[in-house]
Amino acid sequence: MAGALAADPGIARVIGVDTAPPPSPTRDGGLPLGRTEFVRIDLRTSDIARVIAAEDVDTVVHMSLVSGPAKSRSAMMEHNVIGTMQLLAACQRSATVRRVVVRSTTAVYGSSPHAPAVFTEDTEPVDVPHTGYAKDAIEVEGYVRGFARRRPDVATSTLRFANFMGPRVDSPLTRYFSQPVLPTVFGFDPRLQFVHEDDAVEVLCRMALEDHPGVFNVAGDGVLLLSQCVRRAGRPTVPVPSPAFEALGVFARNTGVVDFSPEQLALMSHGRAVDSSRLAAALGWKPKFSTAAAFDDFLRSHGIAGRWPLAMVEWLSGLMTRR
Repeated sequence: MAGALAADPGIARVIGVDTAPPPSPTRDGGLPLGRTEFVRIDLRTSDIARVIAAEDVDTVVHMSLVSGPAKSRSAMMEHNVIGTMQLLAACQRSATVRRVVVRSTTAVYGSSPHAPAVFTEDTEPVDVPHTGYAKDAIEVEGYVRGFARRRPDVATSTLRFANFMGPRVDSPLTRYFSQPVLPTVFGFDPRLQFVHEDDAVEVLCRMALEDHPGVFNVAGDGVLLLSQCVRRAGRPTVPVPSPAFEALGVFARNTGVVDFSPEQLALMSHGRAVDSSRLAAALGWKPKFSTAAAFDDFLRSHGIAGRWPLAMVEWLSGLMTRR
């Protein structure tokens, strides 16, 4: 996103803030950032306020919501929640900030057997997540709503993204689909929804340049059943009872193979789907990639699709199920 904004001649400056420098395009395979200026800052400190004040920042895009592995759960919560509090406090004191965009997640709706078929932005979750990344996102959104009430003159947008998918996405879900054999929850075939990384960047850039206050779901059109994802990936599956699947998730986290949090385990049982029509109407926009197209692009880029003939996948899956 920083590279896309830096390429826009209508934008005077782009400043990127993080605790570590971005990867080098030539040495580390990072994306080119153009004229983006980097400032090393820990959001949990008040240093961010000095940057916003000194540089006369008018638009703040907060994307640093950690969902992957962290040193500890407490460190992850501090980064997500305390970091957001410090950033919003700095924006509230600023006389120049006119637009704030915050990345959130559809995980705030939870995954439950009692959930509606499709969540809209106004749907109240049936089972509120009480752990991990989803709980942090709920707290973050609460602070964003408080900021919007205190600064009604600032256009404040919250974007609830479905699971990111694409060539450069490294997430627990992409790591899961990259495994040679996929464990699934016996008796469940959850609906999954993805948003392609390119569509996500486009939405974030549009929101950074236009005033669209409110909460918006962001997802590719359509859904995929887990069984359909498995067929596309050409992977054999091992259906296991729910307690065993949870135990596998704990084992995977401890070994560092796949970081499956409790909310992700719930997603693999009950799935989740959201309605993005509010975003489409506000932006007059349609994603370039559907959920299926985003997943297929991920598979192609990683050379996953077609490794196993479909007949072999079905034979192995049936054999493992019988055993």
